[in-house]
Amino acid sequence: MDLKKLVNKGIDSLSPYEPGKPIEDLERELGIRNAIKLASNENPVGPSPKVLQSIDAILKETHRYPDGNATRLKESIARKFNTSPSQVTIGNGSNDIIEFIARSFLSSDDSAIYSEHAFAVYPLVVKAVGAKGIEVPAKNFSHDLQAMLQAIEKNTKLIFIANPNNPTGSFIEFDELIDFLGRVPEDIIVLLDQAYFDYSSFETKDAEFDILENFPNLIMSRSFSKAYGLAGFRIGYSVSSKDIANYLNRVRQPFNANSLALFAAEKALEDDEFMKQCLHLNAEQKKLLYYGLESQGYDCLPSKGNFISFDCKQDSRDAFNKLLQEGVIVRSLTVYKMPNHLRVSIGLPQENITFLEKIKLTQS
Repeated sequence: MDLKKLVNKGIDSLSPYEPGKPIEDLERELGIRNAIKLASNENPVGPSPKVLQSIDAILKETHRYPDGNATRLKESIARKFNTSPSQVTIGNGSNDIIEFIARSFLSSDDSAIYSEHAFAVYPLVVKAVGAKGIEVPAKNFSHDLQAMLQAIEKNTKLIFIANPNNPTGSFIEFDELIDFLGRVPEDIIVLLDQAYFDYSSFETKDAEFDILENFPNLIMSRSFSKAYGLAGFRIGYSVSSKDIANYLNRVRQPFNANSLALFAAEKALEDDEFMKQCLHLNAEQKKLLYYGLESQGYDCLPSKGNFISFDCKQDSRDAFNKLLQEGVIVRSLTVYKMPNHLRVSIGLPQENITFLEKIKLTQS
């Protein structure tokens, strides 16, 4: 049997997404303990105590299917952000939302636009549905919005914008973003991926859901995996017009979010004080990491996320492997066409100190 003749042509050209290396794997391979992982932009503090203290209640109901409509979580999101539950779509992580959008609006006759150095999942989902991906060269490691507008073709149906962008950390200022959205034709969907919104909005003005009133072609997605500390639960969501949400929910798989994830996200939304503490810690430790890296001569990119990407002055795969030998997991950005850059997540104070000590050893 020749599988190549059977498989979707778009999928045949793809390579699987490579996640960060698990701590357990590294410790087992090297026979070490106390390795640290600063590779996946997780909240190093973990989930809110409210989540941990109340999770036992839902464990007793895990023999039941989850709420297939995620009613309570949608209502919680709507209350917190002054929107309607009918505008909310729940995903198994915000990655799920990205796939819903591609499946809802793209076919083999269409094209979608995304930036160079943007999240690797965008081209994955575009090509998986057989659509044409248009990658626009970045400008100073950020979205070149003017070039993205100029890249629009007759069959373009979707534009991906990540703000802040992963893995570079670049940020599009509010006024510039609004101007861009106003120049996109109304018959093209725009996904504004705000996975790192909690971090960026803590530092500067960022787009809130109220802008949807002016842009009916806009979808805004957010995640519970970053600042909320629920990466292991896999839960995210989008807010859009009711009409768009209606279509996204048609391709959403039944019970795509499990009971624990739905419950944890609902509880996490309630703990504003814990969120403030995490954001303060991230801002403080990011300043220290910038200082530590720059004092060692590294060129760092400005970041509005919970991570820093920097030029490690060598092949980043070599630096990555050297750090692995020291029990530190970061991220090589070779796959993002940044072969000399590493990305390091902001960790706990001692983790950051350890990283700064170990990165010195990669220079020899």
